[in-house]
Amino acid sequence: MPPMRFAIGINRFIPFIGYHHVLMILIAIAIVLLSLLLAGCSSSSPLIPGIFLISLYYQHYTPIYDPSQVDPGVTAAIANIVGSAQLEVRVGYFGLCVNPDGGSFLCSNNATSLAEQISVDQDPLNLIWVASTFKDSVVFPYLLIVAIILAFFCLLLLATFPGWHEETDARTGSDVDIKPFPSRPVSQIALALIFVSSVFVLVSVLWQHTASVAAAQVAQDLGNGSVKSGVGTSAMVLGWFGFGLLVVVTIGLLVMILSIRMLDKLADE
Repeated sequence: MPPMRFAIGINRFIPFIGYHHVLMILIAIAIVLLSLLLAGCSSSSPLIPGIFLISLYYQHYTPIYDPSQVDPGVTAAIANIVGSAQLEVRVGYFGLCVNPDGGSFLCSNNATSLAEQISVDQDPLNLIWVASTFKDSVVFPYLLIVAIILAFFCLLLLATFPGWHEETDARTGSDVDIKPFPSRPVSQIALALIFVSSVFVLVSVLWQHTASVAAAQVAQDLGNGSVKSGVGTSAMVLGWFGFGLLVVVTIGLLVMILSIRMLDKLADE
């Protein structure tokens, strides 16, 4: 009986969920995803070190030789310097996470404080400094921050849209459910906000993807045979999925505005 009562309650509630409520839910999900992306590597909390743009770590493997290399033998010298180091450093928008010996991660937004906890043998090629340089000189989180703020304001505007309410029919005297059209200026402002937010997220995610892939490849080539690198899959998924949700909301708002305009024209005729 309790499940049946719950189902009946849901069925009564569903008709009062408006189109704009669905758009608000999508915006809220996008904001959460993009916020998680920004929070990557900012603390040692569970799952947070797993959200990173790039990772650099020591690992011995067969060097890649190419005719364009002037001194292929340098790989042996690098391998001797690296020794038995197994440190890994991950880069986020606002922090770095370091795993010196395969154990837990140490995370901070201050590379100097992390370096002070690591010995020379654990980071002989200064990967922490390389990662910090990438974070400070290449990573640009402020477009994402502005995009989240714009999406939040759009969410607030959508919350002002009228919902279903009961009114008494003057002719029949019975109660009828009525949902007025939202204000056209408010709808247009909300569309503009979410469109700009989508563009900002697109630019930021493209920047993040291109810069991460390029930096990871260059770092690995420089440490040929001793340094490996990788691009954070979770960060890419969060960024592109958040962008996709904002695009869906933008299209949804556009369709709603055009539909209301068409209905107004038909009513005038």
